[in-house]
Amino acid sequence: MAWLVVALSLIVIWIASIFKVFFGATSSSKAAVLDDGNKKNVLFVIAHPDDESMFFSPTINYLASSGYNLHMLCFSTGNADGMGSIRKDELHQACAVLRVPLQQLKVLDHPDLQDGFGQLWSHDLLAKIIDEEVSNHDIQTIITFDNYGVSGHCNHRDVHHGVLKFLQTSSERNIKAWELASLNIFRKYSGPIDIWLSNLSSKKHPSKAIIMNEQPWKSVEAMAQHLSQWVWFRKLFVSFSSYTYVNTLNRINP
Repeated sequence: MAWLVVALSLIVIWIASIFKVFFGATSSSKAAVLDDGNKKNVLFVIAHPDDESMFFSPTINYLASSGYNLHMLCFSTGNADGMGSIRKDELHQACAVLRVPLQQLKVLDHPDLQDGFGQLWSHDLLAKIIDEEVSNHDIQTIITFDNYGVSGHCNHRDVHHGVLKFLQTSSERNIKAWELASLNIFRKYSGPIDIWLSNLSSKKHPSKAIIMNEQPWKSVEAMAQHLSQWVWFRKLFVSFSSYTYVNTLNRINP
């Protein structure tokens, strides 16, 4: 009987969380990303096609709907399985769903920045490329992975260190940067329930930016554009991952 009570309680909490997504008030902690309220140029720095849909979509949806000028730098085509050209096209389609202007999407296929668990990327090279993008597009804010990179993928972690290296060598430019917080496995797969946990966490740490996804169906639609990756376990991931429903961003202090 106890397990039935637990199961029913989880179902009720899940449903309440879904209602909060669709009908709840927006989080006031979003203002932490807005700075002075001016609409600024924001650069998302990711490692592979589908990172934007699987992990960053709540933030992308929020900033796009708020009138921010979004840019995206993807450091590889995701060619680990020989489908790089297909995955690059899929990323363009996903960005169209997420309202990232396609002319402001840059996908690299650098010989020293190839997708793979055994591929280590030079932090100096990453920082140099980020510097060029920031200069060319007058970027004021960068959003990227944290040190663990959500999944622990070495390419995600290298991207974080590349951004960190850029910030350390460009401190006089006053570029603000935020990292997507990696969560423990319970929170990672708690779906919309993590909205409550994230808001509780922000009360203890007011500097965190909690961004709730008011259009989770758009995140699913964006991920579905990655047809080469849209297999059963990724469909489950998008359904149960808290990253579909809410993002926690921490300020990077180099």
